[in-house]
Amino acid sequence: MSVVPGVRAHLRRRLLVSYRLDPETARTLVPAPLRPQLVNGQALAGFCVLGLDGVRPRWAPAGAGLRSENAAHRIAVEWDDDGVVRSGVYILERHSSAWHPVLFGGRLFPGVHRRARFTTDERGDRYAMTMDAEGEHLAADVEVGGAWASSLFASVEEASAFYRAGRIGWSLGHDGVTLEAVALAAEEWAVEGARIRGVRSSFFEALPDGAAELDHVVVMRDLEITMEAPTTGADTRARAAV
Repeated sequence: MSVVPGVRAHLRRRLLVSYRLDPETARTLVPAPLRPQLVNGQALAGFCVLGLDGVRPRWAPAGAGLRSENAAHRIAVEWDDDGVVRSGVYILERHSSAWHPVLFGGRLFPGVHRRARFTTDERGDRYAMTMDAEGEHLAADVEVGGAWASSLFASVEEASAFYRAGRIGWSLGHDGVTLEAVALAAEEWAVEGARIRGVRSSFFEALPDGAAELDHVVVMRDLEITMEAPTTGADTRARAAV
């Protein structure tokens, strides 16, 4: 497996929209040796929409970089690593508004991306956006604050800990066979609960009836992040296991 250079970026906003997913359906979407990670007997899947500024190689100064909107469909997974169970996510597909991850994703930038068109309307604590790509559409309208509920997690703090633990993202490389890993790290970690005003995803709507049920959404804002191939400690063993 080739090592893709890491990048730094400023995360303006990240919406994490999550669904309860039937475990048997989830198993058909995840390649071995990964397997769905279950929460209260359910698989957890969803999509995230990230607004990034200052996307640049790790060695470039903070004032440099590019701006992009990005989306990823994902499933929480786990795998065995020398007798230890590790957790992360399997990324089914990535989309971006920018040319650099589409042309160089999986080579100079982490992760293979497809091109998509995004619209965004951000007003204070309310975020509304759409993504359109060939054969794919999603829309989300959420507002930070207010009552928050989930059948998978007892609190926003519990959900936050789960997402932070699953920072390694696996996805297929350009050959469609090799699994590649990218680890997301934030200098600080802050997750807020949000109310769902409206969500659509052609990916989840195409699954068998009742297989996916919308559960909750959380938001991350104004964070400095790094995305890179994991190279040390448990992350290295996880890569070797695949």
